Amino acid sequence: MTTAIEVAGLRKAFADKTVLDGIDLEVRAGTVFSLLGPNGAGKTTTVNVLTTLLKADAGTVRVAGHDVATHTKQVRAAIGVTGQFAAVDELLTGRENLRLMADLKRMRGAGELVDGLLERFDLTEAAAKLVHTYSGGMRRKLDLAMTLVGGPRIIFLDEPTTGLDPRSRRTMWGIVRELVAEGVTIFLTTQYLEEADQLADRVAVLDHGRLVAQGTPAELKRQVPGGHVRLRLADPATLAAAAAVFPGSTRDEQDLVLQVPGGGDVRELRALLDRLDAHDIGIEEFSVHTPDLDDVFLALTGRTNPEVVAK
Repeated sequence: MTTAIEVAGLRKAFADKTVLDGIDLEVRAGTVFSLLGPNGAGKTTTVNVLTTLLKADAGTVRVAGHDVATHTKQVRAAIGVTGQFAAVDELLTGRENLRLMADLKRMRGAGELVDGLLERFDLTEAAAKLVHTYSGGMRRKLDLAMTLVGGPRIIFLDEPTTGLDPRSRRTMWGIVRELVAEGVTIFLTTQYLEEADQLADRVAVLDHGRLVAQGTPAELKRQVPGGHVRLRLADPATLAAAAAVFPGSTRDEQDLVLQVPGGGDVRELRALLDRLDAHDIGIEEFSVHTPDLDDVFLALTGRTNPEVVAK
């Protein structure tokens, strides 16, 4: 695998306010990299620098192998950008929007390209309708389809599913997965931590202009305490017996549930079940609960799930 994006020592300030304070990150080609952070953390500023819309004060940034400061044209030719709001012309039809983008990029075989994108994004039936009649999900799909004109190998998605209903959101997730399967690199900012958990190969958490954590979703979750195994017992006597076997566990007398702290990996589960068996304690059911990215976000930033992406 090659590296799609390399950032070292990135700094950016507006007047006397430092927005990015020495950012280092690397995005492998053909993966999804998600940047999370609370409001004001600097996520959109990072995206704007990476996409040549802002100039960094210090540090080096290479996108698709090109320096964003000295090879702006080459960087722009290699990337696609979908912002928080669909950048479509509401007075044109879906087909006309795509054809306009193809003409601007001087694409050969534009008609065939447009037809293919309309079919891929399930917009064929709506192709002749004016975009102002489209739903939010249809506009987002059209916006992403327009981004794909020209075949960018790196796509920046800034809040791609904001305001979409759950079904439309999952449709977009499916499209993102298809793109990655084709070798496209996705740089994703999102306010939905579940979205990062579902899509991202790696996640970075940005807070007050600094990266406070990087890793796979699983690696970040393991850094946060709170994992436990949930056991449901048959009766109060069995619940009491199981609680005696696992000091430090938490009992729910009403639901006959015992929560045993632990990460829930295979060795821990085997040891737990062996201890129950050794004491001749049967269980009705068990499940493993691990911290999610909401827990990680709160632990790292001291704040709950961000509601909007930083500007």
